[in-house]
Amino acid sequence: MPRLAELYFKTAVIFFIIGIGIGLKMAISEDHTVIGAHAHCNLLGWVSMALFGVYYALNPAKAERRIAMIQYYIYTAGVVIMVPSLYMMLEGNMAMEPLVAASSLIVFVGVLLFAFVLFSSKSTISAPTPQPMR
Repeated sequence: MPRLAELYFKTAVIFFIIGIGIGLKMAISEDHTVIGAHAHCNLLGWVSMALFGVYYALNPAKAERRIAMIQYYIYTAGVVIMVPSLYMMLEGNMAMEPLVAASSLIVFVGVLLFAFVLFSSKSTISAPTPQPMR
């Protein structure tokens, strides 16, 4: 498995754990004020990153490109900034709003870079090689 795919899977699992933690806190406290942060953590952190990992695992040549690693760092930085700042903003700290906005733009740039990697012509999805039956 390409290093980038593994990085995405490991990062996705970290966000999955954080998302579950936020969900548990909401369930225990019966206060769902931060549900937006919970949703963003799970969708942008867990689901999207796992899907990026699958794509890069299936496209090892694209995973080795420098732009793909840059995409990882930009996207991940955006989500790392967004989740806690959104959490704090939803808890009432409106001073976090500019940070939420800036991190949203960073995430968007990460998605645009992924689209660039996806639509670039270098390599295609690798299919597993069939093995002879015994």
